[in-house]
Amino acid sequence: MLKEDIFSLIVKHTIEVIPELEDHAFVPSDRLSDLGANSIDRSEIITLTLEAVSLKIPRVDLATAKNIGGLAEVIYGKL
Repeated sequence: MLKEDIFSLIVKHTIEVIPELEDHAFVPSDRLSDLGANSIDRSEIITLTLEAVSLKIPRVDLATAKNIGGLAEVIYGKL
């Protein structure tokens, strides 16, 4: 699995959780909070993404990610 695949999964799950973003052109520098995701939405997006790649990691390991691209990079690094 490539880092781009993980980014695509994050985008897919973001749209599932926040359907009004369906037409948004996602870029790695997008921040979930700036897109309107509250803390519960962000947690659900992360949980769905981790489940999709069969990965269990402490959420604190994801704290360094500042945007969607960073989140994809951290998850990719844990695979």
